[in-house]
Amino acid sequence: RESEGHEKRDTESEIEREERETRAPQHLVLTNSNRVLQAAASSSRGSSAQGSSAVFVSKAPPAAAVPSAKNSHNPLPVNPGNAAGLRQASIVWFRNDLRVHDNEALVSANRDSSSILPVYCFDPRDYGKSSSGFDKTGPYRAKFLLECVANLRASLRERGSDLIVRVGNPEDMLVNLAKSVGASGLYVHQEVTHEEQESEEKVSAVLKDEGVETKYFWGSTLFHPDDLPFKLHEMPSNYGGFREKVQNVHVRKTIEAPRQLKGLPQQGGVKPGDIPSLQELGLNPTTALRQDSQTAGGAMLVGGEGEALKRLQRFALEVPGQVANQAKAFSGSKSEGGGDSLYGANFSCKISPWLAMGCLSPRRMFEDLKKDGARLKAATTANDDNGLNWLVFELLWRDFFRFITKKYSSGKKIHEAVPATASLAAV
Repeated sequence: RESEGHEKRDTESEIEREERETRAPQHLVLTNSNRVLQAAASSSRGSSAQGSSAVFVSKAPPAAAVPSAKNSHNPLPVNPGNAAGLRQASIVWFRNDLRVHDNEALVSANRDSSSILPVYCFDPRDYGKSSSGFDKTGPYRAKFLLECVANLRASLRERGSDLIVRVGNPEDMLVNLAKSVGASGLYVHQEVTHEEQESEEKVSAVLKDEGVETKYFWGSTLFHPDDLPFKLHEMPSNYGGFREKVQNVHVRKTIEAPRQLKGLPQQGGVKPGDIPSLQELGLNPTTALRQDSQTAGGAMLVGGEGEALKRLQRFALEVPGQVANQAKAFSGSKSEGGGDSLYGANFSCKISPWLAMGCLSPRRMFEDLKKDGARLKAATTANDDNGLNWLVFELLWRDFFRFITKKYSSGKKIHEAVPATASLAAV
């Protein structure tokens, strides 16, 4: 019995020794995960050791390849079945933000989702005649818009995506697309006018019934509403008061255009669709549109983000040579060779059509002008309007009108509001 006891203890010691050797890779896991991977690859020991190692070395989800967008208004619901917490599919509704640079809605959807569906809807309610008998959208504007949409589609395709184009009411088109691809989120920039906000509310309501969350973003002004030193309903009703209050507001940095976008959802087999012609939008180009349409300065108007960025770069390079003539104009003297002046045919930068369609971000414009014009001072602290400062003042005017429109956009506020004025008392 004593001999059997010694043999039993010797056997137990060998088992404990083997167990310690088997557990060794687990200690390595806690100290150096790289050595674990090497040990697991070369070890021929039991499967229990390899299984234990797998628990510790599971990979974390990769970091987002695009910049993180700020100020999304709602938290992203996490799908328990998705380890990365991504939506299966999301829709990006393009409106007056026809660009890929500085587009928070696009970047956020691309970051939050496994697939994205960029969409543009030609709403029939934006065409035809107004109550006053005028075209809601004339042929020149419509032609420019078609070019902007075509350029956006080309930019998205270069990044591995596409633009889905539909003709119809957005509340009908978007809910059908959401059902087809199984989308759980809609990403869209907010607009300011009453009709545009009505459209937002209709779309949000029908999508909510289908369990689709709507996430709103802001990208049409130099300043972000969240950065203003006042609530929007308390905004001054004159430009002078507005400019005085925003003189120390910081302009946010632009969001870089993503180099690569998530692909289209595989579910649903959605077709991109054709961009409509002027005739399909109810316009007659033969009687109202000349192919050689030009601005007063003789420049062709070609829609699209690419053209907008080219014009901005060219303008920033030309302005320094015109500063002297502009200074003479401000002092009351006439410049020689008036063709080089910023007045007359060459007055203004003529970039407003691209700003209006969202082909160019006001913040991108501000940043580029600061880079190309070393003399550009902060818009609210400049003591002169020479050089590029006057253009920043124009961007401030644009902000004022968009914010004041947002303030008075609802019917109730329109009746109760004090009319906005262009008082220059504080300029």
